[in-house]
Amino acid sequence: MIVKVAGRIETISADAWDACANPETRPYDPFLSHAFLNALEQSDSVGDGTGWHPQHLVLEGPKGAVAGVMPLYLKTDSHGEYVFDHAWADALERAGGHYYPKLQSAVPFTPVPGRRILARPGPNEEQIEHILAAASVAVAERIEASSVHLTFLTDGEWSRLGETGFLQRTGQQFHWRNAGYRTFDDFLATLSSRKRKAIRKEREEARAGVEIVSVTGRDITEAHWDAFFDFYMDTGMRKWGRPYLNRKFFSLLGASLAERCLLVFAREGDTFVAGALHLIGGDCLYGRYWGETRHHPFLHFELCYYQAIDYAIAHGLARAEAGAQGGHKLARGYLPETTYSLHWIADPRLEAAVARYLAEERREIAAVNAVLRDRGPYRKDDPA
Repeated sequence: MIVKVAGRIETISADAWDACANPETRPYDPFLSHAFLNALEQSDSVGDGTGWHPQHLVLEGPKGAVAGVMPLYLKTDSHGEYVFDHAWADALERAGGHYYPKLQSAVPFTPVPGRRILARPGPNEEQIEHILAAASVAVAERIEASSVHLTFLTDGEWSRLGETGFLQRTGQQFHWRNAGYRTFDDFLATLSSRKRKAIRKEREEARAGVEIVSVTGRDITEAHWDAFFDFYMDTGMRKWGRPYLNRKFFSLLGASLAERCLLVFAREGDTFVAGALHLIGGDCLYGRYWGETRHHPFLHFELCYYQAIDYAIAHGLARAEAGAQGGHKLARGYLPETTYSLHWIADPRLEAAVARYLAEERREIAAVNAVLRDRGPYRKDDPA
């Protein structure tokens, strides 16, 4: 077997990549698809000047057949990751070392949980997983990178590779779980009376004076992307100063993954005033970006959370995820879930310090999640 490094995903066969990333035996993950990652590169949202430089790993078996792949990036900063290691970088720099460059296995700018080492289905999946994980460390050592980070990976990968020496970290997100609801009212019935009334009031106020419009597939036009991009830019400029994605990315996304895109707009007359983008997975609706050009009470909750729940129920999806952060999601039925990341650090001094810190952090995350789940909005007598 040979591991190769690809500086652009377009040099890897889309069929070979997707056979590893989205085999028929697994629920479809749009963020791992060749089309999504290629749109990032083709739009120059990823590449020179972005802090994200593709170094994807490809494991080839006999006769050049692709047995596994790993999305991997050489990072020159820690932007767009959502698993924060700025304090680690500062500590190493103050101690006389260099934290950048580092290697990152992730979906750029997207804190979405999923597999990070993508093995073609078969009896050797765990072996392929270990080979590619070891290869990422070997690449880091060869180019003198400070560290390797696998972020928002699955709990299975986290457990298995944690046994090989990677440091284990946990985090928190809020996800909504579908307990077989037939309607939104079925979901509301599982909440406490006070929370149920609050959500109904929020939805009523959010919809006052606006029309909610959902668009997907071939119905999405460049005019829709123009409107949504204005919302995306408005939110990005207010929240983090420099939006990561450019307008070209959304056109490429629509061209290659239109059937996986769900745009939800609020319209006043003929004018869109707010919008949210969701991606449709095999068993999950992923809420990603949102924005508005005219403030309207509770419209954020309607477009990003309640419309997502409506869609998941109507299409039989197991869950809805709404991105990073958000304790405010708890009152709207989204419960805390543990997220997972792995870290290999070359400098033994920093590695020892981070290991001590992560042990404390894991305990704190587990305790906080337990408390929040206990204080969630659901009725205590609800079996789900």
